[in-house]
Amino acid sequence: MTHETNDNSSGLQLLCDSSTSKSVNIPQLGMLFSSEEEVRAFYQSYAQNLGFGIKKQSSKKGEDGQLKYLCFGCAKEGKLVSKGNNAYNSRLSSRTNCKAKINIIVKNDGFFQITSMQLEHNHALSSTKSRHFRCYKVLDSQTKRKLELNDQAGITLSKSFKSFVVEAGGFENLSFYERKCQNYVVEARRLRLGNGDTEAINNYFCRMQSRNENFFYMIDVDDIGRIKNIFWADGRCRAAYEYFYDVTFDTTYLTNYYDMPFAPFVGVNHHGESVLLGCGLISKEDSETFIWLFKTWLTCMGGRAPQGIITDQCKAMEIAIGEVFPDSHHRLCLWHITKKIPFKFSSYANYKLIKKNLKNIVYNSLIAEECDSKWKKFIDEFNLEENDWLNSLYKIHHKWLPAFVKDKFWAGMSTSQRSETNKAEALEPPEPNAYKFILEPPPFLRRSNNTLIELKI
Repeated sequence: MTHETNDNSSGLQLLCDSSTSKSVNIPQLGMLFSSEEEVRAFYQSYAQNLGFGIKKQSSKKGEDGQLKYLCFGCAKEGKLVSKGNNAYNSRLSSRTNCKAKINIIVKNDGFFQITSMQLEHNHALSSTKSRHFRCYKVLDSQTKRKLELNDQAGITLSKSFKSFVVEAGGFENLSFYERKCQNYVVEARRLRLGNGDTEAINNYFCRMQSRNENFFYMIDVDDIGRIKNIFWADGRCRAAYEYFYDVTFDTTYLTNYYDMPFAPFVGVNHHGESVLLGCGLISKEDSETFIWLFKTWLTCMGGRAPQGIITDQCKAMEIAIGEVFPDSHHRLCLWHITKKIPFKFSSYANYKLIKKNLKNIVYNSLIAEECDSKWKKFIDEFNLEENDWLNSLYKIHHKWLPAFVKDKFWAGMSTSQRSETNKAEALEPPEPNAYKFILEPPPFLRRSNNTLIELKI
């Protein structure tokens, strides 16, 4: 049970929870904060005590790239949709189109101010269940350190988790579940290099740089010094980008001993041949990692952003491209989209006819108006108005349908498959008479079967 009271000393309205004897400030118009993190911490404290999850619903940057506006709201914001493909066994999402939120603007003096808000919810709240929400399931640095030490010492995860339960005085006092610990341990093992691996990586890059002064590399480490992400490019990659700066980017090709996604940047030269423009190995496929990789690649290429970039349908990539390459034309890989047609429609009685018509729209529409007309006719003919996949694709038709993207220069590229055909042979010789040799590559370039890779230096 909760009730409100006034704090006369501060003039702030407080929310008091009699079951926990805690009080937290209620959002009010005009409240000021010094940073986005402070706003999030304030609203999260309020939400956790009241009993709902939060998320960052939107944000906007100005022409100078600085944050101007953001909005935090209830995690149940949005329409109720089905997550399942089977109409007889659909799984409804937990969204209730809740309007609860706070809107914040960034003032000229750098302070964050609440300008409008909606505090009423259209669903039940429970402060006792708030710890189950995803936004509150966190592992602090001390817990992470204990998990890693116990794992290296051979202590099983179940025993480690039981020790946390005993230390906290019960499951209800923990801010995480055993699954959260398990995911972190798996990630930590993947980032944990073998004996001598770090030294081998550094020696390899130093040797390459001594042979080619234009060889560029950068290593990203976490807060305890472990390698997270790697990027490298030789002189020929950097020189080629001066002339061919339309790029495909994909991380679906996994190539190395530690099962880290191999992320090549690939362009096309004036002969229609693929040219390598840089390579990366990344530990995660989230927006933060892609932002680091794109910024590093941009630094390597002298700050010159690509004219166009082709990726698959990855939201994390889309966020990173919007931040690092805001003026580049972003196109979605056509192959990644069309390959889903059998999976989405194979259960339909007229599947072959749907597939034929849909591909006819994609590949045989010459102008945008013709494509748009065919699409609407196709939807009506097969009664696909409620098909979520097609509706989501049409909302972003300007990013993938050939009729809508052909006004931009793509050097003949429509898919990101070129990046998958570059089998980590990595760096081609800068001159025709350069010598070639076979060596055992450092661990970050090993294949899963430990076969040798041919490197041309």
